Amino acid sequence: MASSTHKHQPLPTLHGVTAAPPPTPSTQPNRLSSSDAADALSRLLHRLPPTLSLPSRLSPPTISPPVISISEQNLNLREDLLSSSSELGFFQLTNHSIPSQLAQSAELESLSLFDLPHDKKQQSFPKNWPAGFDDEEEDGDRSGGESFCFDVHSCTESTECPLSSLMEFARALEKVGFEIVEGLSRAMGFENPLGNDGTRSCSLMWVAEGVAGKKPVFSGRFYPYVIALQYQIRCRKYSMLADSGWVTVSPLVDSVLVTIGDIAQVWSNGKLKKVRGRAAANSGNGDKSGCVTMSLLVTQPMDSTVSPLLPSVVAREEAGGDGEDDDNDNSSSKGECENKEKEDGGDGKAKGEEDKDEKRVFCSFRFEDYAWRVYHERLLFKDPLDRYRI
Repeated sequence: MASSTHKHQPLPTLHGVTAAPPPTPSTQPNRLSSSDAADALSRLLHRLPPTLSLPSRLSPPTISPPVISISEQNLNLREDLLSSSSELGFFQLTNHSIPSQLAQSAELESLSLFDLPHDKKQQSFPKNWPAGFDDEEEDGDRSGGESFCFDVHSCTESTECPLSSLMEFARALEKVGFEIVEGLSRAMGFENPLGNDGTRSCSLMWVAEGVAGKKPVFSGRFYPYVIALQYQIRCRKYSMLADSGWVTVSPLVDSVLVTIGDIAQVWSNGKLKKVRGRAAANSGNGDKSGCVTMSLLVTQPMDSTVSPLLPSVVAREEAGGDGEDDDNDNSSSKGECENKEKEDGGDGKAKGEEDKDEKRVFCSFRFEDYAWRVYHERLLFKDPLDRYRI
């Protein structure tokens, strides 16, 4: 009878050497410590695209903007404006002359605009860029928001919707805005490029409705400005992209949130911080008014040229040319800026100037070309001023 003894098969060999059995998960060494894992996760989070939504606990903390009193009793108004604008790029104004009742009436009129039928919005507010009705959903924008833009001085009562409170509110904000620009100009040491009475300015009232359920709500086009003003009717938070990164602020009720824009940063030759686009209101808890923002943009006329205005830079331009390249169009690039600097002496100064003179940080460029590009390309996460930096 044959033997039933079980014979073990020999282990596989490699070049005559017996090979060890394959390792199991339990025998694998832990090569990644908890500290290494945390570092890897931190590096991953820093590489995430800015459009990716992160958990709320990773959102920037809410801060209160610096408070500046605009009353005559504040003898340090210019210093306060300069300090907040150069360190943060935003602040809130108190003791201003804008009645809260006027702001509330303007908000009610703004809400009524969005209740109109879509075809009536288009007929009553035809586009005359940048003014008019804008439906971003029609333009293929994912946010799907709607907005109205009014030129404060050219807007008439030809539309069927009464806008008397909204326009009065816009002019009240404009008056405060002129005071801020004048104070900043004097604090920086150059003449107010808008004129003491705003004769060389353009003021746009931008009313935007956000999309429910999105926090923060970003709606409406982006347009370059000197400063933007938003009245705080109720306790509400705003999110904005400053030079220091994303910021969430909660201004005081009845205060005016002021953000410094890209044009002011160029005027100051880079000394002032800025906010890209308008501050966006975080949507409220089912409150429709919480998704509407009324922003007054104090900006420049279309035919303006934007360039640094600091005294030392202006003096050098007068000595070596106006600093503007007549052939510089919307395709201006950093390389073209560098070429212009070489023409002026190779080191950012006009020939014959001493080294103590301040170096230009930005090239001169046409406002209309820049405004058209920012408005249509929606350059929020990429700083549109980078191409004009020297």
